[in-house]
Amino acid sequence: MTIKDRFLAPAGCARVVAASDSFAAYLRNLPLKPHGSVVKLFDGRFKPSHGVYVAAVDLPIGRRDLHQCADAVIRLRAEYLFAQGRYSDIRFRFASGFMAEYSRWRRGERIKVRGNSVSWRQQAAAPSTAYVDFWKYLETVFAYAGTASLAKELAAAPGDDPEIGDIFIQPGHPGHAVIVVDAAVNRGTGRKVFLLAQSYMPAQEIQILANPDDVQLSPWYAAGFGIELRTPEWTFAAGNLMRFREE
Repeated sequence: MTIKDRFLAPAGCARVVAASDSFAAYLRNLPLKPHGSVVKLFDGRFKPSHGVYVAAVDLPIGRRDLHQCADAVIRLRAEYLFAQGRYSDIRFRFASGFMAEYSRWRRGERIKVRGNSVSWRQQAAAPSTAYVDFWKYLETVFAYAGTASLAKELAAAPGDDPEIGDIFIQPGHPGHAVIVVDAAVNRGTGRKVFLLAQSYMPAQEIQILANPDDVQLSPWYAAGFGIELRTPEWTFAAGNLMRFREE
């Protein structure tokens, strides 16, 4: 099942309309593992829910401790652009400020990191559009990017009224980030509700978060939450809401 299939909009609400080729549509159609599945860590261990999540997204995360919170956001955005064939739009900055462009990686170039020096070098390998090479690119980005670098690439979003694809992010070391993966609006009141997803530390599968402050509404969260938003493993301020600049 997908997020859209598993989680019905709350009573009286209708899902926000999203174009079929939009980032919003991609996110709400993420595949989920069977109901009751436990989130798996990169090393094969499991993360019992303990009230943190209500579902696990069925996407592989590799075998390295890399796919953490900001990395999951980067991964989802990159996967969407890859599926759309928008290869030149797949580019993310390292913490050093270096721009890692997938278009150069596709041509066979590779990134060389030596201390604080980062540069491109031509690889002997032929250009490739294969997914396995795309994943190698992503793991390179995961290794050198984080919440601090990702936040610099995002634009501020309006207060406590998130749209699908928006990110609550507190840059830091480690900091944290969660992404809005679906939204609906109450037909009578106009109040918006939304779903959140995250990865965490150590690297783990993406999970749909429970709402610790409203068990009746959970896993949906209500917009208009005020000055802060409390999630099971992190509390964000309304001012932490950001979005990719193209959205």
